[in-house]
Amino acid sequence: MKRSSFLDGQMLIAMPGMSDPRFDRSVIFMCAHSDNGAMGIIVNKRAPMISFSELLERLDIMPQENRIRLPDDVQTMLVQFGGPVEPGRGFVLHTSDYFSADTSLPIDERVALTATLDILRAIAGGQGPRRSLLALGYAGWAPGQLEDEIQRNGWLSCTADEELLFGNDLDSKYLAALHKIGVDPAMLSSEAGHA
Repeated sequence: MKRSSFLDGQMLIAMPGMSDPRFDRSVIFMCAHSDNGAMGIIVNKRAPMISFSELLERLDIMPQENRIRLPDDVQTMLVQFGGPVEPGRGFVLHTSDYFSADTSLPIDERVALTATLDILRAIAGGQGPRRSLLALGYAGWAPGQLEDEIQRNGWLSCTADEELLFGNDLDSKYLAALHKIGVDPAMLSSEAGHA
């Protein structure tokens, strides 16, 4: 594939009728896409039964008695379901104003990915990135698999913007992504096919 046909830094939008229920109405930020496969983080699904402050407590980053001192935006930060691969592993997508040369992977000039506890400590201490999203797990594709799914009308794509990526209104992201590319969801067919 030509480099320009890769989807790094773009959003994938699941088509109606997605055969895998884990991806139904999913919006995925693509962190990496190459001839070797693809990796992304679902940005519109909440992880069940855990808050950010509870996660900090479980990881022994912030004891329960210190929760009251967390900044309001940290206390209300969502933990999201990033995808079905390695669901016990955490990933933080964030604005590039926070960057650790040793642990952050730049996705593009605006967004980076960090998967170490240091960024959670920084966020809890008010020293983290301007905007961030914490997700458990990720979506992954073997070489050629994503291209095949796109060819079979499984996914649409759109450019990423901060609100679509980091906004807290998870329920509105699917429709917002479709509207961003001028698609009326009522006009989409759940049947895949080719003209």
